[in-house]
Amino acid sequence: MNKWLNRANKRVTLVNAATLLLVASLLGQILGFMRTQIINGQFNAVGHNSTDAYFAAFKIPDFFFYTIAAGALGVAFMPFLADKLEKGDKKMVWELTSSLLNMLGILMVVVGLILIIFTRPLLHLVIGKDLSPDTMNHAVAIMRLIALNPLLFTISGVLTSLQQTFGRFFFFATAPLLYNGCIIASAYIFKNSLGIEGLGIGALAGAILQLGLVTFGLYGMNFKYHPTIKFKNQDFKRILRQLPPRSIDQGIDSLNSIVETNRASTLGPGYISYYENAFILHTAPILLIGTTISTAAFPRLNQRLAQGRPDLFRKDFLMILRAMIWIILPIAVVSFFTRGYLARIIFKASAPQIALIFGFLTGAIIFRTMYSIISRYFYSQKDTITPLVVSLFAIGLNIFLVFTIFSPSRYSAAGLAISQSIVAAFEVIILLLVMVWRDHKLLNGEFWSGIVRIMSVTGFTILTTYTMVTLVPLLQTDKGFSTLGTKLIFIVVPSMAVHIGISSLFGLEEARPVVRKLKALALKPVRIEY
Repeated sequence: MNKWLNRANKRVTLVNAATLLLVASLLGQILGFMRTQIINGQFNAVGHNSTDAYFAAFKIPDFFFYTIAAGALGVAFMPFLADKLEKGDKKMVWELTSSLLNMLGILMVVVGLILIIFTRPLLHLVIGKDLSPDTMNHAVAIMRLIALNPLLFTISGVLTSLQQTFGRFFFFATAPLLYNGCIIASAYIFKNSLGIEGLGIGALAGAILQLGLVTFGLYGMNFKYHPTIKFKNQDFKRILRQLPPRSIDQGIDSLNSIVETNRASTLGPGYISYYENAFILHTAPILLIGTTISTAAFPRLNQRLAQGRPDLFRKDFLMILRAMIWIILPIAVVSFFTRGYLARIIFKASAPQIALIFGFLTGAIIFRTMYSIISRYFYSQKDTITPLVVSLFAIGLNIFLVFTIFSPSRYSAAGLAISQSIVAAFEVIILLLVMVWRDHKLLNGEFWSGIVRIMSVTGFTILTTYTMVTLVPLLQTDKGFSTLGTKLIFIVVPSMAVHIGISSLFGLEEARPVVRKLKALALKPVRIEY
């Protein structure tokens, strides 16, 4: 047992951390996909047990969590821990962690009480008046059940941020799997008794189990908890100064989601679910590629600056950014051309509304993935103001687009998706311009040469994917995971093979480790025993 825990907790390299997070994130995305698919299959988008209630109930708790706590859990907190750890000052690491844990814990207890007491008026005010009485009642019940989840997630987040600073990713990567698993189980357990409200019990149980596993991950770190808040500590003061910009930045994204849910509710029953399903499809590759790689890379970027090596920081950042662009472009291409297949799989029925919305969200997939590492360029340098200012302009632009040019009254829910993709591109372009203005050597000729070659390769990927979709079309009679999954395999495999193969011919360094691994697997000798 001790041996297993020590292996799970030990410091890992960037490549191993990224691999671990990639595998865990892939499993998490599969479970998350299954969770949504099962909920869609067990309940209905419209009617008494409308899934609109389930999706609407999470918006306000998520907003408070992201606004108050999530900004502190990584980018505004970990750089300070990295500095202290680099100097060998573990005592200060424990004190800073305990202070932040205690302060955020108290705040989230207050938030939980507010959510429990004022559930209905908050839902009525924020989500809108267009929910049916049944849907509103179910949403109120679910939201009250998950009112303390922001507190549980906050504690888990602080502890996993501490573990990541030490290069320990195992429990951070695996804990969310419990959360999805509990919601999936609750869909079956409570379907015939509590109905859609049973999902709230599953979400609460999942948050509790997730915290338990994360706490277990402290084993072997000799973490010393201090039941105080060191407001006079200069480092803690600096952390607190970093929190408002990052928290507001995170809260803006959540507020954006609330605005879109509010607008979707005005289109009629089921549209909250349609938009959320499309949004989940679009979020999966962003989390799998963008969040996974940038999370694994963030401690390395912090370490480079703590070592006083901006040259290595620049080199590592560009390498990661190029790799993420190379990976996400073919995924976005495949997602766009197979949007109908994916929508039908997740909804377990014909879903033209989801396919339409998801198609317009594929642009956001590319830029949100890039944003995940670009934002960490600033956070590593303890600059949370610049991403905040850009995000403030972005949400203003999004609200303007949603209520005017691409309003739901003109474009239905597709208008929300069009606005998302435009705003995502806006954020990335502005941040890149700021980066180049600060560091003229950052995006050099070699970087742009690589990007041009990646774009050229993507052209071949587009042709291949379009051809395969033409050869393996989506038919009205296609149903079930086996049928749709098989067709997706026939489309995805040739598309990715062409992307990797042409990349290798074009001399892209991102393809080399993939090709090397494939060659090793293909040419590996097989031992035959007689």
